[in-house]
Amino acid sequence: MAKRLEAAPRVLVIDDEPDLLTLMRLTLTKLGLEVVTADSYQEGLAALDRGQYALCLTDMKLGDGTGIDILGAIQTKGIDLPCAVITAFGNADNAVAALKAGAFDYLAKPVSLDQLRTLVKSAIRVPEKVVAKPTTSPIRDGESPLVGDSPSIANLRAMLARLSKTLTPVHIHGESGTGKELAARILHQSGPRASGPFIAVNCGAIPENLMESEFFGYRKGSFTGADSDRDGFFQSASGGTLFLDEVADLPLTLQVKLLRTIQEKKVRKVGSSSEDDVDVRILSATHKNLNELVANGKFRQDLFYRLNVLQVSMPSLREIRADIPLIARRILGKLTGADVSVLSDDATLALTQYAFPGNVRELENVLERALALAESPDTITAADLRLTVDDNPVTRAAQSDAVTGTGTLAGRVPLQDYLDRCERETLELALGQTRGNRTQAAKLLGITFRSMRYRLERLGMRVDDDQ
Repeated sequence: MAKRLEAAPRVLVIDDEPDLLTLMRLTLTKLGLEVVTADSYQEGLAALDRGQYALCLTDMKLGDGTGIDILGAIQTKGIDLPCAVITAFGNADNAVAALKAGAFDYLAKPVSLDQLRTLVKSAIRVPEKVVAKPTTSPIRDGESPLVGDSPSIANLRAMLARLSKTLTPVHIHGESGTGKELAARILHQSGPRASGPFIAVNCGAIPENLMESEFFGYRKGSFTGADSDRDGFFQSASGGTLFLDEVADLPLTLQVKLLRTIQEKKVRKVGSSSEDDVDVRILSATHKNLNELVANGKFRQDLFYRLNVLQVSMPSLREIRADIPLIARRILGKLTGADVSVLSDDATLALTQYAFPGNVRELENVLERALALAESPDTITAADLRLTVDDNPVTRAAQSDAVTGTGTLAGRVPLQDYLDRCERETLELALGQTRGNRTQAAKLLGITFRSMRYRLERLGMRVDDDQ
């Protein structure tokens, strides 16, 4: 019996320019796709009613409507159809508006055929003769990396599930240690680019003089030590996702070049006279307030709009206290290799009452230390955790001891850990009152600016050089 041929995916292309419509039809047909064309908004609506499609490509400006109208019609009809828009060269406002309206990506005129092919392959499965990319997620059912039953975690899961279906830039905001990179990996692994690379970059860990070559690559001989051609982060992430962690730490000079790369989808290696096409989905994250940085001139507003098309907020452990036991058991399972709970009741209570300024990262540290120091490897008690059990473990405990004159060493050893926690809490409080101004915070605490820097560095707290 002859093998039944699988029907080619159908693509709807809507554009009122006959030449561009013909070019796109020919290009997509060569990819093995069935192409349906429409030269107006009304004809596009009629085509949507006549058949089913795997992808829609529409021009932003049509004679009798817009690409935004097409996106609205698709949503109104309840059609599960990925749609990309074609915008005029350099018109960032239209591109951002389309992404916010539900488009998963955009193409700038004049349309690059290579970018068109890459966009199509990232959105749908093309026939095997063209090299298909699997779109299934490697995350197995029932094993969500996000642990918890609280409304905040449930809403976060739902939000990530929706955003993973698009290629829209997403900015992830949250305190240090809340799992911003985990959220970025979920967006990547649950989306159409799961088979592509995921490149995570800590923008605050790269020396400023190396940033351009690290991000965009370089040619052999372009500077001392450049012994061979090398790709940058953008080239390495092509076809996948580039995650820019602590993006607020990027210097303004690199922000300009980053903005152009995101807009034009091209990179120029250091020492090269030509540009290379790149296709990456940009995800970014920071614990800082980008709106304030933009207002203070420390972050470019146009780059902010590019990165912050959609935003995800990661809850702190203080906001999801009821989920702490579940998260702790998941961490212990990874540390011990046993899928059992080894937390005593008093340890569970201590964890839920502790403030966790370092969030999940601090919880992991606390549990790993407890496992190493616990008298019994089978059960972790509150004493093993060595926590000050209090919503505000520094100020309230100190005030209570000062008033009563009693106090106890339980939960306060080793001594250096307790002192470090007190110092960190005090520094964070001073910086909060001065809105991050370290000079004013030092005056408030009665120490020198140099001493302030030293203490921040010793405790691993972020140190900026602009104040």
